[in-house]
Amino acid sequence: MELLEINHLTKKYGSFKALDDVNLKIAKGKIIGLLGMNGAGKTTLLKLINELLIPTSGEILFKGKKLGIESKNDIAYLSDKEYLDENMNAVQILKFYNDFYKNFNYKKALKYLDEFDIEKNKKIYKMSKGMKDKLKLVLVISRSASLYIIDEPLTAIDPITREYILDIVFKKIDKNSSLIVTTHLLNEMEKVFDEIIVLDKGKVVLNKEVKDLKTSIKSILRRYSNVLETV
Repeated sequence: MELLEINHLTKKYGSFKALDDVNLKIAKGKIIGLLGMNGAGKTTLLKLINELLIPTSGEILFKGKKLGIESKNDIAYLSDKEYLDENMNAVQILKFYNDFYKNFNYKKALKYLDEFDIEKNKKIYKMSKGMKDKLKLVLVISRSASLYIIDEPLTAIDPITREYILDIVFKKIDKNSSLIVTTHLLNEMEKVFDEIIVLDKGKVVLNKEVKDLKTSIKSILRRYSNVLETV
């Protein structure tokens, strides 16, 4: 049984198809790069998996079942949007998550605060964007989930911390869990991907194991996009 199965998934906004008959299967124990230019449908797909949007047609199965309470508790999602309470500090946010999620590891989160040099008692509104992004990442990776979904996690984070996250944190994801990441930082990220999924104009144009690629991921994206200013 696949961890995540997506069958004939379509999402329309009026006459515009943000996703067009998407079919995907995601196994356990994979780090997957979800790639494509802005507007390709990446964020729409992630929101549908997290039930933040309703599909126009098609279905998403998680561990063989339709999305619901079980999947909400077992999928950890880091959005690219700001959602933290600006008047709380890092420790208060951790305590809130600890009360809200049964699978949140408070001790692990505190350890990550130290390792990522996040000031524990500093109010969120006083933090830089990079520090906020590190804190949001801590909240997600400190949950014991079967699927981690992370939308543009590292752009504002300093290079040294990025390297630590890639080499230590992402590679220590439980072998029974999978991680889906959207990113424009291909030069740094492609070394950790097991598989890539490329979306273009709402369609899956490539879904392949990285070990089977005969060229770089950046070269592959050029095949499907006229402009790669952000890559």
